[in-house]
Amino acid sequence: MNLLLRFVVFCCDPLGLWRRWLIRPVLNTGKQVYDRFKEKADKKVDSARELVLRIGLVAFVVALIIWAAVFMYATFYYVYMPAISHTRPVHMQFKTCLDTSAPCTFPHAHVSLTKKQQLLMVGQAYRVIVQIDMPESPQNLDLGMFMVCGEMRDIESMLRGHSCRSAMMRYRSPLIRTLTTWALSPLYVVGLKEEFQRVSVEIFSQYLEQKHHPITDVYIELQSQKIQFYTVSLHIVADFTGLRYIMHNWPLMSAMIAISTNLFFILVVFLLSWYHWSNATWIINLQKKYDRFTQKVQQSTGLAALRTRKYSGPGLQDDEELSFLNDDKSKDDSEEIDDIGGGKQQLQLRQRKRTEEKASNL
Repeated sequence: MNLLLRFVVFCCDPLGLWRRWLIRPVLNTGKQVYDRFKEKADKKVDSARELVLRIGLVAFVVALIIWAAVFMYATFYYVYMPAISHTRPVHMQFKTCLDTSAPCTFPHAHVSLTKKQQLLMVGQAYRVIVQIDMPESPQNLDLGMFMVCGEMRDIESMLRGHSCRSAMMRYRSPLIRTLTTWALSPLYVVGLKEEFQRVSVEIFSQYLEQKHHPITDVYIELQSQKIQFYTVSLHIVADFTGLRYIMHNWPLMSAMIAISTNLFFILVVFLLSWYHWSNATWIINLQKKYDRFTQKVQQSTGLAALRTRKYSGPGLQDDEELSFLNDDKSKDDSEEIDDIGGGKQQLQLRQRKRTEEKASNL
């Protein structure tokens, strides 16, 4: 096949003029154009890869900084902000009289807050509220005022707080009750609403938890034998002030300000660190010191190896190597010997002078 192709080419151009002056220049020009195009394409591909890598690195750094700022604020919020409220059901107990079904003792209850860990935060003021759902029955309307008492005790059943507050149902005239009943009668019939009032009694307004005596139990008593109620619940609500008040009432604004502040300081630290590491001449100096130290260690290990070889067996080569490595040391020793020799000669001259002086005196 190659021979046939050569024969055809020779028949078409026996002198090789077309091949020399037309075909080869065209092929060379085409090859040069192809090489230039390929080189430009490779450069563009490399630049595109580098651009993608840079964009990815910048996006990763930005995401890491934002995540760090958000994580710092979330951690601070979790540590600094206590739980807003703690709710516990209150199951009242009383003793009934034998002749009537009315209670003979005041309704009272024991509420266990916690057994293993401290529930309230030290230094934070709390409001302790007792909520009583009372039906609008004739007996409750004729009840008037009654007392609600509460006691706070620690894990050792020691009394840490005692308070009593008066309470009563909200007064509504017979006309208002009648109009309200007629207006809400469909809801009452269906069962979507009930005729009761929720009486909230704040027995502690500014209760502060003690660090070494955390509260674990609360005792509640309703000092009335004629009171009627559906349910009773205990609410311990945090009374925020200062920064906690702002973080609780304006969470979005406080989060934006805190995260922005964290971003600012993180960026400042990042930029200073980048500048320090980019112009890190101290790293080069440290590397030079490390190289010198390794060279000294290698030299010391080499000397030790040569000495062990010398003591293990006689050999001219080992002595020559040892003498070659210890040139500096031998020079120093020779200089010291010369100094010592010069000192001895001076002493001898002085002694001769002294003996000649003694002889002349005699």
